[in-house]
This record gives sequence, C-alpha cells and structure tokens, in this order.
Amino acid sequence: MTTTDPLLAVAGLTVRFRLPDAVVHAVTDLHLDIRPGELVAVVGESGCGKSVLAHALLGLLPRNATVTGRALLRTDSARLRGGDGAAQSAPVDLLDCPPRQLARQVRGRVVGLVPQSPATSLTPVRTGRRLLEETLRAHGHTRADAPAAADRLAVDVGLDPADLDRYPHELSGGMAQRLATALALAPDPPLLLADEPTTGLDRPLVDHTLDLLRRRCDAGAAVLLITHDLAAAQRVADTVAVMYASRIVEHAPTEALFEAPGHPYSAALLDALPQRAFRPVPGHPPMLTDLPAGCAFAARCDRATPTCRVQPAFTGTRSGQVACHHPLEHAELCAEVPA
Repeated sequence: MTTTDPLLAVAGLTVRFRLPDAVVHAVTDLHLDIRPGELVAVVGESGCGKSVLAHALLGLLPRNATVTGRALLRTDSARLRGGDGAAQSAPVDLLDCPPRQLARQVRGRVVGLVPQSPATSLTPVRTGRRLLEETLRAHGHTRADAPAAADRLAVDVGLDPADLDRYPHELSGGMAQRLATALALAPDPPLLLADEPTTGLDRPLVDHTLDLLRRRCDAGAAVLLITHDLAAAQRVADTVAVMYASRIVEHAPTEALFEAPGHPYSAALLDALPQRAFRPVPGHPPMLTDLPAGCAFAARCDRATPTCRVQPAFTGTRSGQVACHHPLEHAELCAEVPA
C-alpha cells in the first residue's frame, strides 16, 4: 500500500432508520477517502448525520438501521485476519464484515473510536487505571510495563496519572473525555474515529487534544475528526467535508475551504463564526424524516432557483468538490468581504 492509497475508502454509504411511522434518512450516498497520515474533518450542524457515519463504520448501529454502500479498509496490519487466521491482505468491507470479526479484530485494534459520550461508554465498576492497563495488556504490553505505559498515555491526553485511580462516576466530563481518548489510543490503531473528542474541555485542553491527533497523523496514522467546532477543523485538518441533512455537500482542502467555500451552506457556517460576520445560518435544517427531493439547503439559500428541486451532483472546483447548482465563485466572496 502506497501513501497515496486510501486507508479507508467509503463509497455510497447510506443509512436509514426505520421507525413505526417514518424513515430517518441519517446518511445518504456518502463518499469519502482517508489516507495514511491524513486528518479529515467532517463538520456540520447537530443532527446532520456525522456521528451515524462513525457508528456505521464500526457496526454500532441499532437493529432498526439499514446500511448500504461500501467502506473498504486497506491495511497490511497483522491485527486484521481472515477466517483461516492468516493476516488479511485484501481490503475488508467494514459494512459487510461479520459482527464477530468487527468486535474481535477491527474495533479497537485497527479502527479506534473516541466516543461522543465517554461517560456512558466507560465500565462503571473499574477504575480508569484498570481499564487502561487491561487495554494495554490486551494489545501487547506486559503486566509489568502496563502501569508506566498507562501513566504516559494519561499525560499525553492531558490527564493527571493520579486521576486514573478514580472510577468513571468520580471523573468530570472533561476527564472522562480524556480517559476515553487514552483508551482509543492505547492499541495504536492505524485509523482513529474521533467523534467530538473535545466535548467538555476548556480551550487549552481542546488545543492539546487536537495537537495530539495531529501528531498521530504526522506519525502515519489516519484520523477522521467529527466535530461541530470549525476552529478545531481549521487548526488540524488536511481536508474538511461539510455535511448537511445527511449528505456531504462540499469537500476541500482546509485552507481553500476557509478562504473560498464553494457551497452556500459552507459559506453560511463560516459567516456564523464570531471572528467573521457572527451571523447565524438563516432558517432551520429539514427533518431527516421529510427531506426534499432536491437540494436540502434550498429553503435556506438566497441563491436557490427552480433548478434546485433536482439533487445536485458533485462537481470539481479549483480547490475541491461541491454539490451545488449555483456554487459560489471566489470573486463573489471577495466582493462580500469589507475592505
């Protein structure tokens, strides 16, 4: 595998939740590649489907979920083995992977997860130290060196090693978040899914955590950062995928997207930042149980025309990909910025 090959190639990922009286369109026709050494941020308003993406990749969705598409994981890691016990060399489709293989060989070993709600994912009857040392021993550390390794990991994530001797209910939300990050990093997975990893942290610890994820990528791992924090994405991401109403509407290099977004929704998100126009995105996102046939952002967009009643396809721009019938041009953006 060369460094240009995707470690994870997601194609056509679609997730539906069937309710008694409705269908939730949680993720729709999502395409996304993540390469070794790359940090990809997925941003968007709450409820757009960001976290469902991470859970779908790891088989953590409820029984009423229907998942289609492909998510090919290409890794030469000996931790991923086939049914005969031999090291897996061919790509593995995470969406078609047997639950037993996902649980025993993928989750934690090859793909790590920093959960959005760490307090509910930590075992309440074990201290943080026991959880972390058990994880380290399960992934190659000896009983003798696990305590020192646990202390080092605690320091790496900004946690006092003494706090590892507490039970989860004795930890603050931010401390539980840092412990969850340490547990995800302990097996040294090639791919890390970080779902809102800075929840409950103050700004210095936010920056500390983001820099830690960036160093992981610089060392060769890949990170998918799911966040609503645009400043976080701008700080560490190589590329940013903007998600709206279950779809990715723009994917571009970070610097290019922040300087000249192509989709009106991306521009509206950036305009909502305090350091920019500090102007909220107008209107409200549609219900995922009642999405329009065309562009879901059309009802909130001042560029909408009858053409927007048809779902736009992705087209290439000078900097990335955008799904919009009337993408913004750089000249327009410059005209809108006060001199």
